[in-house]
Amino acid sequence: MATRPLEPDPAAGLSEKENSHMSVFGANETIKQAVLSWDGVAAYPHRYGGTEYRLGKREIGHVHGDSLVDIPFPTKVRNELVSAGRAEPHHVLPKSGWVSVYLRAATDVERAIELLRFSFDLAAQKAPK
Repeated sequence: MATRPLEPDPAAGLSEKENSHMSVFGANETIKQAVLSWDGVAAYPHRYGGTEYRLGKREIGHVHGDSLVDIPFPTKVRNELVSAGRAEPHHVLPKSGWVSVYLRAATDVERAIELLRFSFDLAAQKAPK
């Protein structure tokens, strides 16, 4: 995957400021292939642009183009991830349990997939059996 300057993409649901970040060409597709390979995950259009991934009715995260991934966690887990530098506070709701991962390099895509898997595993533990 190659990084490239991000061209503003209104369909991705990002502001011009957020679009100023670098992106990783093909990141969205790489993430999609990984996440949809997990048992029970389905993709839907996200209400603010991009693609949302759910396990049943629970969202495990959503992707805005090739530049940004937002993932929900319990607040305690979110705080640990941010403190460890594995994610940033959510770009719109920084005090919530959500985190944001900006996709600037291939390693960010790998980290985003790892964190989406962590979100999936937490959701699977709570899913009715």
